[in-house]
Amino acid sequence: MTTRDPQAPELARLARLIADETRAAVLLALLDGRAWTAGELARHAGVAASTLSEHLGKLVAGGLLTEERQGRHRYVRLAGPRVAQLVEDLAAQVAPEAVVRPRTLRESSAGSAMARGRTCYDHLAGRLGIALTDALTARGLLRQDTGFALTDAGLGWFDATGIPLDRTGRRPLARACLDRTERRPHLAGVAGAALCRHALDAGWCVRIGSERAVKVTAAGEGALSGLLGIEAGALR
Repeated sequence: MTTRDPQAPELARLARLIADETRAAVLLALLDGRAWTAGELARHAGVAASTLSEHLGKLVAGGLLTEERQGRHRYVRLAGPRVAQLVEDLAAQVAPEAVVRPRTLRESSAGSAMARGRTCYDHLAGRLGIALTDALTARGLLRQDTGFALTDAGLGWFDATGIPLDRTGRRPLARACLDRTERRPHLAGVAGAALCRHALDAGWCVRIGSERAVKVTAAGEGALSGLLGIEAGALR
């Protein structure tokens, strides 16, 4: 007689927790890495505040979200990078033809901006993320042949560029994250997060709109051309 894997009930519980359209919308919205209020998420998901509050309670209890209160406001965010990876990996499995086509010019423009460049929790994704990953790989700074790993030259490049890498935690320095619009892996992990943070802090990229879209500035085009040889056209 086969013994059932003891993890099976917990896996089923996690799947049930995510398998709700409203909760899925909340998790996808929080991929921007920021904390949202319950009211903001209710408007985003198109449900009543009382309904959203019930869903948030389940997500917090299930360990997918963390919350904090400031005055009368309730803020929630993803519980950490592992949750973000899970959500992004699941979203990447959705077939492109299953995604609803934009109904308005505004939706189409927003979708184009997200595909061009966006944050994926705490690292860069879309064509921008792929361009950075390809450039790092082409210059021998990142290896993809046996899984993502920074080379010695890559570690030196981050140091020389003034992008510190925290090597004390358990999070991998480099990890592949399947890009759900490009269908190719982009750089995540400690290095991906550090590069994204530096790009925003240094003004190489700026956030646009109300979602996760980012665009490369003129200063960013110059910096990425000089540092990684990325042509400006690949960033637009």
